[in-house]
Amino acid sequence: MEKERKKVQKPKPETESNNLYDISCLFFQKGIMGSFLLISIFSLLLRVSVSLHSYSGAGTPPKFGDFEAQRHWMEITTNLPIKDWYFNTTNNDLSYWGLDYPPLTAYQSYFHGLILKYFDPNSVSLFTSRGYETHFGKLLMRWTVLSSDLLIFFPAVLYFIFVYHGGNRSGGDKSDVAWHIAVILINPCLILIDHGHFQYNCISLGLTLGAVAAVLSRKNLLACVLFCLSLNHKQMSAYYAPAFFSHLFGTCLRRKNPPLEVLKLGLAVLGTFAIVWWPYLHSRDAFFGVLSRLAPFERGIYEDYVANFWCSTSILIKWKRLFTTHSLRFVSLVATILTFLPSMIQQILAPSSKGFLYGLLNSSLAFYLFSFQVHEKSILLPLLPATLLAMELPGVHSMLLMLCALLSMFPLLCRDKLVVPYMALYASSILLYLAPSGRRHIMKHLSRPKITFLIAMIQFLCSLIFHVIYLTIRPPEKYPYLFEAMIMNFCFSHLLGFTVYTNAKQWMLSRQFTSGDKEKKLN
Repeated sequence: MEKERKKVQKPKPETESNNLYDISCLFFQKGIMGSFLLISIFSLLLRVSVSLHSYSGAGTPPKFGDFEAQRHWMEITTNLPIKDWYFNTTNNDLSYWGLDYPPLTAYQSYFHGLILKYFDPNSVSLFTSRGYETHFGKLLMRWTVLSSDLLIFFPAVLYFIFVYHGGNRSGGDKSDVAWHIAVILINPCLILIDHGHFQYNCISLGLTLGAVAAVLSRKNLLACVLFCLSLNHKQMSAYYAPAFFSHLFGTCLRRKNPPLEVLKLGLAVLGTFAIVWWPYLHSRDAFFGVLSRLAPFERGIYEDYVANFWCSTSILIKWKRLFTTHSLRFVSLVATILTFLPSMIQQILAPSSKGFLYGLLNSSLAFYLFSFQVHEKSILLPLLPATLLAMELPGVHSMLLMLCALLSMFPLLCRDKLVVPYMALYASSILLYLAPSGRRHIMKHLSRPKITFLIAMIQFLCSLIFHVIYLTIRPPEKYPYLFEAMIMNFCFSHLLGFTVYTNAKQWMLSRQFTSGDKEKKLN
């Protein structure tokens, strides 16, 4: 009997719920949740402050700008049947800001339109609301973006931080985690575009971020659903598709039954798309009619001045004059695939969490630099994974990338009369990287401090000079867009060098993937 009493009970095996409980306790004990709430409040105040300024197309008839486009979509979706949203009719003139985003954007516009219709019916009345710019109407529109940010992007950031830092058990140093939260939430480019210029990138990027966190926590089915929702909100989310495909496919190949795993993910993708597109699946014409709206090839290979290959080299090679749209579509497709292909191959051969984040960065940079019809605002897509990798990328490179992205959008934001909030957020970005955690992060990665510091200072001074020139000097009449071209070429060269660097960093991860380190087959 005594021997039986002295028997040592075997410890219970760890379950996923136990792990999550331990991580949750760790987050609260270290005060990380408190840091997240404080940083969220500060970043929310920044967003509100920026929203008090001007926006795209303010007071500039006849078509105004992106603010009017978003309002007009609310007008169309709340007043017309769903079958007419994407098609030219007497009540829906597609030449006036016709819907050109996937159905989830249309549903979002309908939901926000109902809110505007309840509080201010005149703001979405058919035809008569065009160019509607009352103070209350603008306040309601700003509120829709702010609420979308709070309901989608902020929780996605918390989910990512929870998985990324909590999964290490140690949770990382509290100040480092807080700094990482600040880098993601106080993204000046996202704040200026969504709450200044006026868009809803926080929704698609928030859904993508949720999908990224789901991948890192090995919830692949959830990741597929969330990423498909992101794709169905903005087609530019396809910038991340190569990274998601290669990582999930590489993970499936390492499981016991690869075909079954691929089939489950495929069904999740098809099911999500079928639900979102259901109103347009009743006929071939309806489906392809919506699909054709999502690829406006007639606009040409680029618009305005964007820091990508086609726009930067157009000074020497007149792409639009020398080549047809069809041939440029093919060439840009090939160039984009060749650029993101090495990143895909690396993740198929050696899938890893860190490699997946680098894959997101490299595939989005490939699309931004070489794909067809890129906008200045598309720099937001590479910036998201760059902020997620803030703890991994050298601090100097991370800071210079953010400042380069800001500079690339400077002409656009000047047209929107957002110079004051731009300068404030530009300064806040520098201060964020000069904070104790930011400085420590910068110094940690410096192998040759003097050379790196010199290069960083040269790039920073060039950026400041471009700002001063653009604001104070008039370009020659013969070359009215000279300064825009100079800024775009400067930013393109930096982004191209950064792409080469991050691809090399991703492939260096494969060296750590030796036969002794390979994971066992997953159940």
